[in-house]
Amino acid sequence: MNIKKILVPLDGSKNSMRGLDEAIYLARQCHATITGLYVIPLSKPKTDSQISYIEKYLLGNASKFMLKAKKRAAQNGIDFFDDVTYGDEGVKIINYANSKKFDIIVIGSRGMSSIKETFLGSTSNYVLHKSKIPVLIIK
Repeated sequence: MNIKKILVPLDGSKNSMRGLDEAIYLARQCHATITGLYVIPLSKPKTDSQISYIEKYLLGNASKFMLKAKKRAAQNGIDFFDDVTYGDEGVKIINYANSKKFDIIVIGSRGMSSIKETFLGSTSNYVLHKSKIPVLIIK
């Protein structure tokens, strides 16, 4: 398999940053680029004037996480692109990966047991089962 484009969903958690670190390692081996995707779990506002305090807070967090990720990738000589989108995390990750033709998704896991995943749901579990491209889950 020839890996040139890696998608890494980021939410700022330790697990998502471990996923980024693994993606950086993989990108170095394959001479690939990484795209970090932050999904805001809200509907997109129709205008800028409709952005709530919560959305401003989440957008600020997204900027901080992406800047940190970009620096980490740059320190390792990897090209890093970022994008922020709104909606249901799992669905948005799958649609984004398919539309932009990524070769692999590297995603952090919260490390929940399979019983808890059944009751609580899990973005990484959703991505794993719905993706048509390879998924690497990092614990």
